[in-house]
Amino acid sequence: MTPDPTGVPTAGGGPSPQTPSAGGSLSSAELEAIARANGLRRVGHRPPLGEYLRDLWSRRQFLWTLSTAQAYAKTQESRLGQVWAVLNPVMLAGAYFLIFGLLLDTRGGTQNFVGFLTAGIFTFVFLSTVMSQGARAVTGSMQLVRSLSFPRVLLPISKVTTELIAAVPTFAVLLVIMLATGERPDAEWLLFPVALLLIASMSLGIGMVFARLVHDSRDAANLIPLVIRLLRYVSGVFYSVDHYLGAAGAPHWLVLVMTYQPVAVMMTLVRESLLGETAVDPVTWLAGLFWAVVLPLGGLIWFWRGEGTYGRG
Repeated sequence: MTPDPTGVPTAGGGPSPQTPSAGGSLSSAELEAIARANGLRRVGHRPPLGEYLRDLWSRRQFLWTLSTAQAYAKTQESRLGQVWAVLNPVMLAGAYFLIFGLLLDTRGGTQNFVGFLTAGIFTFVFLSTVMSQGARAVTGSMQLVRSLSFPRVLLPISKVTTELIAAVPTFAVLLVIMLATGERPDAEWLLFPVALLLIASMSLGIGMVFARLVHDSRDAANLIPLVIRLLRYVSGVFYSVDHYLGAAGAPHWLVLVMTYQPVAVMMTLVRESLLGETAVDPVTWLAGLFWAVVLPLGGLIWFWRGEGTYGRG
């Protein structure tokens, strides 16, 4: 088999050789055909979804290395380092207990309010961090995006992985607080790691959506804190949704929406797995599984559809 002057095989069923245009040079179309025949593709190309996922899987070692490096870098930003990953949610829980537990008395519908509150706070801190970091996943890594070729969805995935690694001490402290407030380990505690995986999956879906939104419109970044603040107040972070909506005589449809929206479900999954007063409800876990599949799948497709645009402009 002898290659022609363009380097394209001419025997054995390979691509047909390109005939130079008049003047002895190849046209743009001919050059593009040669590139395609040799497995090259244009910059900004969006591959089919299946190929995209295979490429992502082949970069899993890069994903892990990037995530662990980011997690380590977070601990180097201050003297106390990783200690702040524990201190921040603990101090926030203390402030919320003072405001909502003592001053506003939102303890209705709960027996172990400290455990109820810390479970909500620690979970929401993880979620809000993933949302904030995920929103900047692409725009905050433009040099990397413009320098290297890889599936860009790896960036928001790395943010979730980074926050999971960084949150391990935080959730360990949550277990200690549960024990200190009178909770005792039982079989339902085995659901806690499952709850964290579902929460990470749901958070990833939201992060992918935010990442593309902020890339396409930088102004959207200014709305993310507002969205996070709104979710904090409507998701039962520091009060029982069922108790207060029921006491207010809210319509049944509103109770269902508030109870089973994704962020509220995240709070409930953790509470049902760790708090003895909150029985495990199969409906809640089915809702969690639903959101843990639908959100990342929808987020992936939405993000992938913008693959050819990242890094431009």
